[in-house]
Amino acid sequence: MEEVNYDKKLDNPNEDLNTETSVPSNFIQEIINEDNESGKYGGKVHTRFPPEPNGYLHIGHAKSICLNFGIAARNNGLCNLRFDDTNPSKEDIEYVESIKEDVRWLGFDWDERLFYASDYYEQLYQYAVELIKAGKAYVCDLDSQELRDYRGTLTEPGKESPYRNRTVAENLDLFARMRAGEFPDGSKTLRARIDMSSPNINLRDPVLYRILRAHHHRTGDQWCIYPMYDYAHPISDALEGITHSICTLEFEDHRPLYNWVIENLDLPAKPRQIEFARLNLTRTVMSKRKLLELVKNGHVRGWDDPRMPTISGLRRRGYTPEAIRNFCERIGVAKANSTVDYALLEHCIREDLNNKAPRVMAVLRPLKVIIDNYPEGKVEMVDAENNPEQPEMGIRQVPFSREIYIEQDDFCEDPPKGYFRLAPGREIRLKHAYYIKCESVVKDEATGEVIEVHCSYDPESRGGWTKDGRKVKGTSHWVSVQHAIDAEVRLYDQLYLDENPGEDSVLNPNSLIVLNSCKLEPGLANAKVGERFQFLRQGYFCVDKDSDGSHLVFNRTVGLRDSWAKKS
Repeated sequence: MEEVNYDKKLDNPNEDLNTETSVPSNFIQEIINEDNESGKYGGKVHTRFPPEPNGYLHIGHAKSICLNFGIAARNNGLCNLRFDDTNPSKEDIEYVESIKEDVRWLGFDWDERLFYASDYYEQLYQYAVELIKAGKAYVCDLDSQELRDYRGTLTEPGKESPYRNRTVAENLDLFARMRAGEFPDGSKTLRARIDMSSPNINLRDPVLYRILRAHHHRTGDQWCIYPMYDYAHPISDALEGITHSICTLEFEDHRPLYNWVIENLDLPAKPRQIEFARLNLTRTVMSKRKLLELVKNGHVRGWDDPRMPTISGLRRRGYTPEAIRNFCERIGVAKANSTVDYALLEHCIREDLNNKAPRVMAVLRPLKVIIDNYPEGKVEMVDAENNPEQPEMGIRQVPFSREIYIEQDDFCEDPPKGYFRLAPGREIRLKHAYYIKCESVVKDEATGEVIEVHCSYDPESRGGWTKDGRKVKGTSHWVSVQHAIDAEVRLYDQLYLDENPGEDSVLNPNSLIVLNSCKLEPGLANAKVGERFQFLRQGYFCVDKDSDGSHLVFNRTVGLRDSWAKKS
């Protein structure tokens, strides 16, 4: 099969999303073009990103953020950030603040356009009164189970509530008393009077308001009735002057109800709902409910655990906003649901960090090497490039001495065929330094494990050059024992082994491996939280927030192997 170069499938993949060429044409843009040509909204484009503050945002939300803000920017329009905070029993100010941080970190700004559905609670209530007066809403006394029983099924129509034909006066009185707190939670609802025989279950007299005594993070205990999402959302859009209400595909069946609300109220605007396919990733769950369970059950160390697909988790793991925006751009916008290979997300961060991340040497599983013919006490500084992809990043100097650490895997006492690293009688090159040859080993008397390797070095081979022109196939990174700094390194992998995790999927027992005896070159002693590096031959790593002045912690962002770029 012909190899596909994914890097060439996009023009300017790293270009700022606020430029016109950075948002590729898609069916949503085509709809907007048609509306602009017809003058439907007077040439205006006004979108919004409307999260519910009941959890942390994940990579799927990043796609929606990039789409809504990107579409607005491309069309010289505006994009609001609005919290659809209509269910206080599941919402929290912690989620609100994390969402704002994530949107900003991704590179977007809502300016002064920060809104909440709770801003409109009084207006939402008055609009509900209008529906009652028009005979289009009524107070129902059915409990939750009865509501489900009366609703019908996909093949059978629903049954009308025995309370459906209450008079307007009675409904107005009961609704006012619901607001006043006269009735217990769940004892009454306000329902739209639409069509109990509709083939769309969402139109079978949906609930608009329910009684719920729960403390709201903004309105406190002012309200004991709260609007349902499907009612509050279209009105909020209209009050904000939204032109194109872009949402994921699961809301397609809710669009007739969205339109019903818009058409049956005297609202200042009539937004158009457009659905696109949500993001699904292999070996990843995208349900906030499931992610919350992982947090509550202690399977992860919080919403920002680097194994989580949350934006805060990806940020802590070392992902960059540019890589995530690039990923969202590459997957495009589709009408049908599909699943994206997680490897593409990893490819995007490798591609970004390959150009940005300084190269350093870190030995994760150290094995001591003593160079017997190297002068004792001598220390010399060797030059090492910071990033061969970016020569302007310059060079650094790394100390070299008689005793060094190499990776345990870089030595084998009885090497198999095709093994080119250090072995008895075999010579390798030390990156940036000299050729060394294994002369002998020291073993643990109890276990037989090799704990020390003795070598000789060629003093004429500094920098990898030899007088006789000989070459070796193996090269190892290393760290001077005398100058090494200690670090904890956390090797993260995906939480699930199943390609498409379900309710019964088993968690990956090796999703986190902690190495406590890692040795790093001394220049990393002052590395700051969030800084990213490529550990030579190991992958990309970033400094974790658990680090302090006496203890460095690094998270592996992604390994070096990139299978996606080779896919066909």
